[in-house]
Amino acid sequence: MPGIVDPPFPDDVPTVPLVVIDYALLCVGDSQEVDRLWNAATELGFWYLNNHGADELADAMFEMGEATMALPLEEKMQFKPDDAGASFGYKHAGANAVDANGTPDVTEFLNISKDDALAYPAEAHRTYPNTVATRMDAVVRPFVLKSLEVNETILGILNNRLGLPEGALASRHRRELHSCCEARTIRAAPVAAWREEKAMLGAHTDFGSLSFLQNRLGGLQVLPPGADGWKYVKASNTHVRRASSAYAQ
Repeated sequence: MPGIVDPPFPDDVPTVPLVVIDYALLCVGDSQEVDRLWNAATELGFWYLNNHGADELADAMFEMGEATMALPLEEKMQFKPDDAGASFGYKHAGANAVDANGTPDVTEFLNISKDDALAYPAEAHRTYPNTVATRMDAVVRPFVLKSLEVNETILGILNNRLGLPEGALASRHRRELHSCCEARTIRAAPVAAWREEKAMLGAHTDFGSLSFLQNRLGGLQVLPPGADGWKYVKASNTHVRRASSAYAQ
């Protein structure tokens, strides 16, 4: 975003290296890049993705998230998730526990339903703060559409490598059907010093098949197979892609 410079990632924090996958090569069917994607997806589950064309769209989403998080808490709380089980809306810091002792998390979420973004100006599930509604057409919907395009391309490749019937995964990720798929902006309060034992959010797997994560500051940890503990992923100009354990959006 203009005028905003992200701080450098600390040099003294241990990180796990990730493979960089070129999305442009995937789109033209480059066999070597497809092999590298398959290895990253099946051996680790996380990778960097570049040349996806979503950078400016993500910048606008960050700006939208910043504007929303700056709203008074009482205003944001008017848009907290309902009791139906979906996470769409605003989640305040402290709503969840990060460990078995009940330690509250320190992370705010703004979750915008894919269905609401595509249906706008109609309402598929719920309303959102004005900072979102005024940007739904120009910011949120284009980002959601681009993310769906990237996800669908990668799912098609994985579908073929798994030997599934053509379109098998696509049929379970039809964008016109309502789902739990969402665009999320996250804010964690700054801390004075990094501590290994201080978790911002509890350990979890994502509930969708693929997550398109724009990681500008760091803070993401992964648990690689066979590792002795959680490892940080260094923030990069490329963006982190991860495959999760669920099969549907």
